[in-house]
Amino acid sequence: MAGTEAEHLLASLDRMRASFRWKAAGLDAEGLATRVGASALTLGGLLKHLAFVEDLHSTMSLNGSSPGSPWTAVDWDASPDWEFESAADDSPEELYALYDAAAERARARFAVALGEGGPEQLVARGGAEDDHMSLRRLLHDLIEEYSRHTGHADLIREQVDGRVGEDPPWDYRPFGD
Repeated sequence: MAGTEAEHLLASLDRMRASFRWKAAGLDAEGLATRVGASALTLGGLLKHLAFVEDLHSTMSLNGSSPGSPWTAVDWDASPDWEFESAADDSPEELYALYDAAAERARARFAVALGEGGPEQLVARGGAEDDHMSLRRLLHDLIEEYSRHTGHADLIREQVDGRVGEDPPWDYRPFGD
């Protein structure tokens, strides 16, 4: 509650990760494919999308490196929503493992970066050479991405089985479904 700026950024991000993961936890293929209203979003698609966002932000946006597989094998021009659309072809175990591994990699990469230069350091952003942002801004953007999609997950999970709530129970441990 009285940590450094870097500790608060990482704690806020981890809280959003845990809240999102709790909303998506323990579902079978049918639950992960559930939609609400006219929206095409599913919890499975959100798991895969946020895995991509974690890998992209903690590599290309952070230091210009490649996000790796499976992301580099995708023809994003031909299928810009690939992660959302292809999630239906993945098993729940694959989706949970993909998301959990990406979140763990990103957590480690951001901790190293913050330790090396703090939140004010400039990061690659992945665009033109002169197109930089601070690590602080990159982490805020990731928190914002989670905030938006955790709201989507709230609605979808309530449709699946009625699970509601702002935060997971105190004894919930994300990852490893």
